[in-house]
Amino acid sequence: MARPRKGRPQAAATRREFLQTSAVIGSGFFIANSLSAAPSKSPNERVRLACIGVGGKGGSDTDHAAELCDLVALCDCDENTLNGKAKKFEAQKPQLFTDFRKLFDEVGKSIDAVTVSTPDHTHAPAAMRALRMGIHTYVQKPLSQTVFEARIMRETAAEKKLATQMGNQGSAENGLREAVEVLQSGVIGPIREAHIWTNRPVWLQAPDVMARPDYTDEIPKTLNWEAFLGPAPMRPFVSQYRDSDTKGKKKNVYHPFAWRGWWDFGTGALGDMGCHTANMAFRALKLGSPTSIEAQAGDVNKETCPSFATVTFQFPARGDLPPCKVVWYEGKVPGKDGKLVKNLPSAELLQGQEPPGSGSLLVGDKGTLYSPNDYGAAYVLFPKKEFVGYKPPQPTIPRNGKGDKGMKEEWVAAIQGGPAPYSNFDVAGMLTEFILLGNVAIRTGKKLEWDGPACRVTNCSEAEEFIRKEYRKGWEL
Repeated sequence: MARPRKGRPQAAATRREFLQTSAVIGSGFFIANSLSAAPSKSPNERVRLACIGVGGKGGSDTDHAAELCDLVALCDCDENTLNGKAKKFEAQKPQLFTDFRKLFDEVGKSIDAVTVSTPDHTHAPAAMRALRMGIHTYVQKPLSQTVFEARIMRETAAEKKLATQMGNQGSAENGLREAVEVLQSGVIGPIREAHIWTNRPVWLQAPDVMARPDYTDEIPKTLNWEAFLGPAPMRPFVSQYRDSDTKGKKKNVYHPFAWRGWWDFGTGALGDMGCHTANMAFRALKLGSPTSIEAQAGDVNKETCPSFATVTFQFPARGDLPPCKVVWYEGKVPGKDGKLVKNLPSAELLQGQEPPGSGSLLVGDKGTLYSPNDYGAAYVLFPKKEFVGYKPPQPTIPRNGKGDKGMKEEWVAAIQGGPAPYSNFDVAGMLTEFILLGNVAIRTGKKLEWDGPACRVTNCSEAEEFIRKEYRKGWEL
């Protein structure tokens, strides 16, 4: 039975406002939007929520979603993190878990929705349990750790007609939505290439770390190491590197945050930022699946993500849109003087601009759109003299403008019968596939030919282990 709705008039007003302004949100998608959720709640009913991963980014995900829902359960493998978040919501008396499998076993039938904000390697195992139980699901970016996981999550969400959202919060920015409209209006002409870059990694990986430590530390009593490892192969716990191993950069080895640079747990700089910084270009150019992917990377190894990478994706013609080359840049490359320099597009492409840490550049036949922003939320058209007085087209994509919290508002509104969120799994799954294929090219070191519908590389059998992975017993999808 649905719980009676409690007060919170401000939240109610927010929900009504969103439903009114988003009635045609499907028009903003480049993929036919067949994902309108089967409403499990009316706007007058509260959504019962569980949150998995409540530290780091999961902390704000939990805070935002819990404002809009009734919080039933919290889960985190670190009891210190878990108890800290539980204290904030002690009035709601959420049940606490350190293993999401137990959460679904014990309260899965009592919840309507779940947020998943864990390390990348446990996104799909947690989310797939939710989706198969008919639970509406919000997952942090990247949607998954592997291409196949993104595919099966997208298909399962569609089959179950669930309200889904991926946490690439730039999707809620009005500037990104406007940039999509500007590009699709044709103002800079047909676009044949795009360049996207990041200042990541900002954690230890290659070349500083390329092998597992050969020492172990005692597992803290407050850490469920089994739950942290999840589907990844068993390995000993290590707290921090010895100074001699990292040239004095003494930092965490795996937990917290440092997991991003390990292939068993993370997806490196590309997985961390690609679903943010490539989001605007992916939508505006209706990219879908690439046909080939090729990477140049430094210090490639089996354990940690590369020291730098330049990845080139080739996309075919899409309707009346021409073929498009997309180039991704991460890390630092060796310069002519032996020093490391930022891996960025050429100065000529940037037209004299001093690039920030992250951004994107879309090159059309009539001009260029430059976004000096992680999320594509701000942009300028070049050459400036050609676009003096330019006014964007009338909006066709409903506006949100509330950033990260706005992402949760769209999602909860969809659960209560509203339109599909802007970064639902139909869109987010395709975006994640595209991004993670870059890591497959990095790890194989070969130019890959990709058959999108079949979800397979056609010319490199060793790519398969990076498209689909094996899961430790008890943690399968």
